[in-house]
Amino acid sequence: MRAGHGCQYGLPVDSVNLHSDTQTRPTRAMRRAIAEAAVGDEQRGLDPTVNALQERVAELLGHEAALFLPSGTMCNEIALRLHVRPGGDEVILDRSAHPIVAEAGGPAALAGAMTRQLEGDGGVFTAEQLEGAVRPEDRYMPRSRLVSVEQTTNMGGGRVWPLETIRGVLEAARRHGLRAHLDGARLMNAVVAAGVPASDYASGFDSAWLDFSKGLGAPVGAVLCGSRELIAEAWRWKQMMGGALRQAGIVAAGCLYALDNHVERLADDHEHARRLAEGLADCGLAVHRQETNIVIASVEDPAALIGAMRERGVEISPAGPGRVRCVTHLDVDGDAVARALRAFGEELCC
Repeated sequence: MRAGHGCQYGLPVDSVNLHSDTQTRPTRAMRRAIAEAAVGDEQRGLDPTVNALQERVAELLGHEAALFLPSGTMCNEIALRLHVRPGGDEVILDRSAHPIVAEAGGPAALAGAMTRQLEGDGGVFTAEQLEGAVRPEDRYMPRSRLVSVEQTTNMGGGRVWPLETIRGVLEAARRHGLRAHLDGARLMNAVVAAGVPASDYASGFDSAWLDFSKGLGAPVGAVLCGSRELIAEAWRWKQMMGGALRQAGIVAAGCLYALDNHVERLADDHEHARRLAEGLADCGLAVHRQETNIVIASVEDPAALIGAMRERGVEISPAGPGRVRCVTHLDVDGDAVARALRAFGEELCC
């Protein structure tokens, strides 16, 4: 820590936190909405704010019903458990997808699922790749049961799945009797970047969810959507996994506020990421294709660069072997991007 400065996220107060869009803090207006939220017992269906959020997200994503959950990881894990039968069923997804790299082996532990990992382009695979991954009916092989799409891609670099690619994957899935799940951790980033309604992306999947604790800037929460029957069964798994809450309107209010106030401004994050990507390229880094709020660059020694940038007051994160990741968000404005680029320049261009 620099002498004479306070501390924010364990960094100096004038630091720039590009570690992840999960680092956002609720704004003053969001805190006010949280403080004033009407609440009740969520487990009994009596919390009006939670109910309003569920209804709104179900309509937004084009599904019959929805369930408020503490995290997007729980959305993924419950959805996998609903679609996949333990005992040899397989989920097909990109090798960089969140259930593979960041859910502690949850698909195997909680759903008994095997995974079939595809090599997509920035996390985006094709209908042809899916067709090639589907197993034939054979008692010696796992059963292909589910395909999962991550919109936008995370470790793929914030790439937006084109709508036609999604439709092709869904058509292939239906031809083979597969179920389909949409990991919508950054779905609204895709909506803003591509100008495509959320329901166009999400309604064709058997399950889909939206996260609020990333670019939308809420402190907690995600909402899983599907048919009424699916969501009724999801409630059992929510209870079993310890995700059922009480006066959850306090946090659901932050999510509603985010839908009203923080969606269109995601375009600012994308522009800041574009400036950041261009600046890093000017410093000589090999920057991967940037489309939304995630910038990934290839470096020789990620740990060394992460440590050096932290000393300069900029927090970045690893993104696998030979790569670092920078993520813009609500708490990173244009001045912060400029400060980060100056620090990168001092470290890399000196």
